[in-house]
Parts: sequence; C-alpha cells; structure tokens
Amino acid sequence: MKNFFKTIRKNKFCYLYLAPFFILFGIFVIAPVVMAIILSFTSYNLTQPPRFVGIANYTALFFSDSIFTKATVNTLTMAIVVGPFSYIGALILAWALNELSPKLRTALVFFIYAPSISGNAFIIWQLLFSGDQFGYINSLLLNWGFISEPIYFLFDTKYMMTVVIIVTMWMSMGTQFLSFVAGLQGLDHALFEAGCIDGIRNRWQELWFITLPQLKPQLMFGAVMSITGAFTVGNVGAMLCGNPSTEYAVHTLVNHMTDYATVKYEFGYACAIATLLFLAMIVCNELIKRLLKNVGR
Repeated sequence: MKNFFKTIRKNKFCYLYLAPFFILFGIFVIAPVVMAIILSFTSYNLTQPPRFVGIANYTALFFSDSIFTKATVNTLTMAIVVGPFSYIGALILAWALNELSPKLRTALVFFIYAPSISGNAFIIWQLLFSGDQFGYINSLLLNWGFISEPIYFLFDTKYMMTVVIIVTMWMSMGTQFLSFVAGLQGLDHALFEAGCIDGIRNRWQELWFITLPQLKPQLMFGAVMSITGAFTVGNVGAMLCGNPSTEYAVHTLVNHMTDYATVKYEFGYACAIATLLFLAMIVCNELIKRLLKNVGR
C-alpha cells in the first residue's frame, strides 16, 4: 500500500491529466454497472423504493420465464453465428483490401464502413425482404418462377432468424473492420523481409507468423467489439420484425430487458437480465484473450 501511494505521489501530474477520463468513466460506466448489479437483487418500479428480494429475480428468470429461455437461445444463436463470422470476415476483407492501391482501398473502405454509421440502413433491408410482391427479393423470385406467392420473410418464423443474422453481420463489419485496416497500415515491413530470410514460403505463413502477431491489439479490440455486438443484438430484430416478433422468433435478451425496463417498469428484473448478459460477455472476452495468446505460435 505504501508503494501504491508513493507511485501516485511520484506520478501525480500524470494522474491529474487522466483524472477527467477516470471521473467520467466512473460516473457513466462503473457506477451504472454497480447499480444494476445491486438493483438486480431488488424489486423496483420507480414509484416505490427498491425492496430487497434476494435471488428471486434470478430464480424467476431460470425457472418461470419461458420467454427468457427463448431469448437466451436466440441470443446465443446470433452470438455463435454473427460473432465469429463477422470477425473473421472483417479480418479477411481488410487483409485483401490492404493489397489494393491507396485510392481504391480508401473508396472501398468508405463504402464498407458507411452502413455501420447509417441510421436508415434498415429501410434498405425492409424493401428487400418486404412480404408483398413489391419487395425486391419476392419480385425477383416471382418473376423467375421460383415461387407462386410472396414469402413473408419478416413474419414467417422459418426465415426471420436468417434475415436478422444476415443484416446483423452486414452492419457489424464497421468498427472492427476499420480497426483491422488501420492496423494493417502500420505493420513493420522489415519483419516481412526478415521472415523471407528465416523461411517464410507463402502468404498464409506470412499472415500467421508475421501479420497477425503485429495485429494483436487490433485483434483484441475487434474481438471485444464483435462479442459485445453479437450479445447485444436486439435493435435489428425489433426494427425489421417488430417487438415482440412473431412467436418471439428473434426476441433477444436485450429485447427482453428493454421490455421489462421500459414497458413493464420492473427495473429489478431488467437489471438481473442485464447482469447475466454482462457476465456472459466477460466470460467470452476472457476466452478470446486466451485464444489470441496463441496467435503466431
């Protein structure tokens, strides 16, 4: 403890400059997380003081709430599919674009990244998957004779999950893809020459032993963004398929939490869902860290 305070006194000006960030981080990140964990053990509806109920909220979630079970399965399905595929796809795409000329690379990066910051991207997909004959996909399938009547992509439980996964993967390419592109631009090219001398014989060996080890910070950042995005999917399904969706086919934990927080005003129950989601993301992040340690070995 003495060494801790001694270090603070020695670097007091550094800590002073960092203080605004730590204060804001504590107020807007740490404090809400701690409050959510505490409120998850209470019954709280905004109109009355929180009432401690122990693990009653968690017991209800696991043993009484069938929609929570459905939302958990949907969330895990999306996380297992969207997380790895969007992560690997973003990395491969960034690696391929890195071989192009600067002007062409810049243009393609812009077109790929733009959808992730567009607030009206859902309109495009709603037009594509519209459940009438004027929807672009239905129109093409009808004209080509593959179907005799329009398919309700956004309301038929056979297609809803596939559509939401496709749209989510398309929209999740943005931030992690941009970080990979930036990382590839900062590689030390002297290492590639050294690799050729040491026995690197093809591009895949070059990628595994030279490129990826230099990209570890970007890989970690991309993994965190991918996991967070995959577990917090909810807005896509709600915008495309409604909230709640047909038979809760694309209802996720985020949708379930939002429903209890903003519609039913059961904040203690909603905080219990948020806490479980938070713990799941932490566990996945730790697993990813362990996997990334083996990159380049």
